Amino acid sequence: MRSQRRGFLPLVLVLSLCAGVIAVAEFGGSRANAADDAVADAKTFTVTHICEAQELRALHGDDITIKPDKYHNQPWPSLEACRSHDAAWDEDAPGPQQPIPFSHAHHAGLWQIDCQYCHSGTDRSRAAGVPSVELCMGCHNQFSPLYDELEGIQILKEHWNERKPIEWAQIHRLPEHVKFRHNRHVAAGVECQQCHGPVERLDKLYLVPDTKWWAYGLPTQKLEMGWCIKCHRENEVSQDCLTCHY
Repeated sequence: MRSQRRGFLPLVLVLSLCAGVIAVAEFGGSRANAADDAVADAKTFTVTHICEAQELRALHGDDITIKPDKYHNQPWPSLEACRSHDAAWDEDAPGPQQPIPFSHAHHAGLWQIDCQYCHSGTDRSRAAGVPSVELCMGCHNQFSPLYDELEGIQILKEHWNERKPIEWAQIHRLPEHVKFRHNRHVAAGVECQQCHGPVERLDKLYLVPDTKWWAYGLPTQKLEMGWCIKCHRENEVSQDCLTCHY
């Protein structure tokens, strides 16, 4: 009887030990699976707008999953486009609110679109041309449908569908009796930035301050007559009254 018990007890111990090992393995495995699921959940984000997705990618890198699938790893519109759109729409930024949040920093700065591509005819006409809806749509009609989530693009396409021009707010305005000819200044090599400021760095345009001081200490502000005359004197061009008043 004793010999039977001696054989039985080791067998029980071995079986108990195996069962414990299996239980620990299963428990450890379940914890590992739970940890993996937690990591996967931590790297999965659900968004409702393309710009949210771009901000998350900028924060976490590309090693994340964004839901729904249409936002996952989408390059366009880019994070820069989202941010410049919002900056051009900022009511607290200097300058008038335009009907569409068009960013010069994004178009003329980042993408280096030539000024006269949008302001066509400026080298041939007294007045500066402003972009038509058709010109804007010539580009944006080719872009990803996700651009339509930007409010500015929605407004642009509303104008296009209704065949309605964009009523841009004028920023650089001279008195009616002043005849400023853009074409002559462009032909003379005057840079747009000399009057309009560093537009390639501005999301929202405004009248950039520029004070010119005369030799006898009097200041003249941008677009005032003295500001223009000082430029003409420095460049040795006509200061006759009829140059600008005719």
